[in-house]
Amino acid sequence: MSELLRISKEHHVFHFDANAEPVVVVDPGTIFEIQTWDCYTGQVTSEADTHRTINNDLINSATGPIGIRGAEPGDSLSVTLLDIQPDEIGSAMCQPEWGQLGHHVKDATRMFKVKDGFVTMNDRVSFPSSPMFGVIGVSPASGSISTMPAGQHGGNMDNNLHGIGATIHLPVFQPGAQLGIGDMHASMGDGEICGTGVEIGGIGTIKVDLIKGKHGNWPVTETADSIITHGTAEDINEAMSIACEEAYRLLVDEWSFTPEDAFIYLSVAGDLGVAQNVHPCPGTVIAKMKFKKIAAVPRPFRL
Repeated sequence: MSELLRISKEHHVFHFDANAEPVVVVDPGTIFEIQTWDCYTGQVTSEADTHRTINNDLINSATGPIGIRGAEPGDSLSVTLLDIQPDEIGSAMCQPEWGQLGHHVKDATRMFKVKDGFVTMNDRVSFPSSPMFGVIGVSPASGSISTMPAGQHGGNMDNNLHGIGATIHLPVFQPGAQLGIGDMHASMGDGEICGTGVEIGGIGTIKVDLIKGKHGNWPVTETADSIITHGTAEDINEAMSIACEEAYRLLVDEWSFTPEDAFIYLSVAGDLGVAQNVHPCPGTVIAKMKFKKIAAVPRPFRL
């Protein structure tokens, strides 16, 4: 068996650009490996490295761009995370006035050991790892968007359900799509309230597919038992409304629910939550609506 294609972390970007050129082009159905930096692009190596000492222009690098042969605007690029293997050392930070508890803290960094499926913060705090990717996106319809925010192109969605086994369906805006992936976490809580998860580099095993002629307005994630829609905005209430509207659109347009049935189904079998909300935050916040897969709600865009 031939070795998988591996795309090095040295091939990385800090923007999703409408005019991006791919570092490699792969066929739909291809499985490959990507190597990613931690979100600090290697700047944090000890607890002496804090928000005050790092270069913020080097945050959230995404490995790529990766072109997918045959991807065209109007399609969906389906990105399946087959495996995520973090490195052995990660970090997390907090800083004054950043996040809901920023008024309690001073600048601080904590280093984490990641081994045998566990994350260890110190001799008292250890918990199971739950590796995921924060940044998964494609080139936007126009212009250039930093890898820091999220949007209709994906980007820094920071959804902790984007772990092993998840498939993220991204709307394609440019020929080839130009996929970028980065910002791995060994663990990240809903909200990511101090602005970081356990930031770490590592290796991801990825499969890409195309769904021709169908796409969401926003990225749609699929797990073994659920579908998750997203909404991003400056205000968390607006972000939640967008996530609900996207779920409603799928139920009504793709699966022929009545408006009333869709509304009630999302209320009785859906979970409206927060992927990221580092308040006060100068960027976008991200909401997610997770609802159950049932016979009446199969895989997205497959009708």
